[in-house]
This record gives sequence, structure tokens and C-alpha cells, in this order.
Amino acid sequence: MLDMEQNTPGADFLRSLGFPTLDVHESFTHFDFTTPGRRVLVIGPMGSGKTEFAARIWRDASVARKKSAAVAAMTSTGQLDRRNVFFIRSDLDSKRFSEYPEDAMAYRSGYIRCGDNIARVRDSFGFEEVLRDNPDVGTYIIDEASFFDERLAYVARNHSIEKGSMFVFPTLILNFRREFFNSTARLMLETATDIIPLTAYCEHPDCLSSAFYTYRYYQIGEDECPALYFDPLIVVGGDRLKNSGSEPNYAARCEEHHFLPGKEYTFFTLKPLGEEASRGNPEPLVKELSALQEKPQSSLLCDNLLKRYGDCSDAAIYMNSMKPGHIPEKALAYLFCEQNLLGESLLVKIASDLRLDTAYLEQVLAENRHPVSFSQPYLL
Repeated sequence: MLDMEQNTPGADFLRSLGFPTLDVHESFTHFDFTTPGRRVLVIGPMGSGKTEFAARIWRDASVARKKSAAVAAMTSTGQLDRRNVFFIRSDLDSKRFSEYPEDAMAYRSGYIRCGDNIARVRDSFGFEEVLRDNPDVGTYIIDEASFFDERLAYVARNHSIEKGSMFVFPTLILNFRREFFNSTARLMLETATDIIPLTAYCEHPDCLSSAFYTYRYYQIGEDECPALYFDPLIVVGGDRLKNSGSEPNYAARCEEHHFLPGKEYTFFTLKPLGEEASRGNPEPLVKELSALQEKPQSSLLCDNLLKRYGDCSDAAIYMNSMKPGHIPEKALAYLFCEQNLLGESLLVKIASDLRLDTAYLEQVLAENRHPVSFSQPYLL
């Protein structure tokens, strides 16, 4: 017979009913609106139920608001009441769940309607406006907070300390590269008071392991094509499966089935080429980008993938990463946005000389907060 977990209300209750000694695991309990100043980080891969967890908080608040004045005294600090909940989404995330009502807090298995207590904002300054306009709101749910600028973490921390408000962040902390999503994610982790980790089943068809990672891939016909390491950090899209070489899909995956080709190439080849270009010699970088555009099989990327994965059991999946489009555009955007190795004028010149897809580049750069216009002339 297994030992019963001591000191848990659930175990004590079952023992009082005469249940035998066994393991008792605490499930989701009603949310605590009494403790002021909390910053609750709800983390996990895509599909792990982060927003659905937030929806349960919303439903708990609707029940708690029906309680007496004595309860209101426990959940309030000054003018605000933590049972009053407000939902915030990023403007960047507007394409997801576009089929739902405008006031919906939507997740994969449904949605709840928030009425007037919902807003889309672009950045932490818009977030501050929502705080000023709603002085009686005590709990804010900020979906996918990693899409916002770093300042958001400190705005939330300061407001929670000064006002006693609570913030719930259902968000990705790790990106598709299994690294911190960005500096905003790192700062939220540093300033959080509570962390609730969620997992999902690995979505690989042959696996039932717990998934901690978000996997990005492109579906081209029957082929699963993992995103290369230097794929754009942020790609805004919907939540439906896409069969496309330019629009990615996402899945929760365990470590074994999270394929991430091109990381070695990025730091052994692509970044050094960018550094050489930044020192005034862009020709080697242009040569590689031209190969990626015209003859991918002759590129240094293809050579690296063959040497790195050619003999492994999943070689075909790794090599499928060469099939999606816009690989030279993605490489150029990575060097410009994330490594800051290319100036704007050089970026535009290379894109123009190679006749790259500048419309795609403009979209990717804007989504990653580095907007560039390719219609303006630049002089080197």
C-alpha cells in the first residue's frame, strides 16, 4: 500500500471518509484572490493549456464576486478588487482565433466572453493606459506577454507592489529554439512571485512523453519540415494547421522529437559570414545567400546538414528543413534583427541585388520590431 501524502487537505478529507492509505495528488484548486501583489507566471509549450488555465481563473472570479461584503474586504486593496479581472492581448497576436467574437478569451478547446474587460495593446505604454483607465480592476491576465517589450515586466511589478493588484501571465518562456523567448521572458521570470508550469503530451504520433518544448515546423504535402534555427523569432499567424512552405505550424514536443536543424551552421558559418560583411567584405555572405536562393544543394547549409545528420535515423526529417521557402531572407533577417551585424543600408542593398522577396522581409522585420522600408533609396 502506498503512503498517503501527509499535511494536504485532500488527504485529510479522504482519510476522514475511511479511504485506505494511498497517494493523494492535489488538483487545481480555486484561485486565491486574497493575497495582494502576486505576479503569476503560467508557463508551458504551445497547447499545454496556459490560456485555458487563465479562463478558469476568470470563472473562479465570477463565482467569488457573488460572495458577501466580508469577502470583498478580503480581496480588495483600496479601490481595486482582485475579483475584477481584465484580459489583455497583444496586437501582434490578432490573427489567432480570428473566428471568435472580439471580446473572447479564446483557447484551443473553446472561449469565454470578457465583455468590456478586454483590450488589445501594442506595448507596455498601451498597457499602462489600461491600468490608468481601470482603477477598480485588481487582476490582469496578459496573454503571451513575451510579445511585449521588456518594460512590461517592471510596469506590472511596480503596479502590483504599489496598488496590491495581481498579474497572471500565461506565456511562452522558451521559444522554438528551446532558449529564453526574449529578454521580456527573462525579466518576467526574475520578477514573478509564483510560477505554474504546465506540460502537454508530445504531439509526435509515436510518443506519449511529457512535452516541455514548442516545436515549429512547416507542412509541405506529406513532409514534416522542421524550422531552421535561424527562422524568424516571431512569426505571426493563426492557430489552424497550414500546409505551406511559408507559414509555420507549432506543436508540443518532447526533447527526442523536437528537431532543430541549423544551429551549428548558424554559429559556425552564418554568423561569421555576417561578421565578415560588417567589416566591409559582404561578398562571402552574398555568395552563400545566392546559393541558398538559386541552388540550395550547393550551399554551405546543405553541406553542414548532410555532415551533421546524414547518418542518423531521422536524417530525412532534418534534410526536409531545406524545403520551406525564403531561407536566404530568413538568414538575412537573423543577421540584422538578432545579431545586429548588418546595417540597414547593407541589408537593403543585398536584398535588392539578389532580388529577394522584400515584401516577406518587410513583414518579418516589422513583426520582430525592426521595421525597414525597401522602397527607400540607401547610399553606402
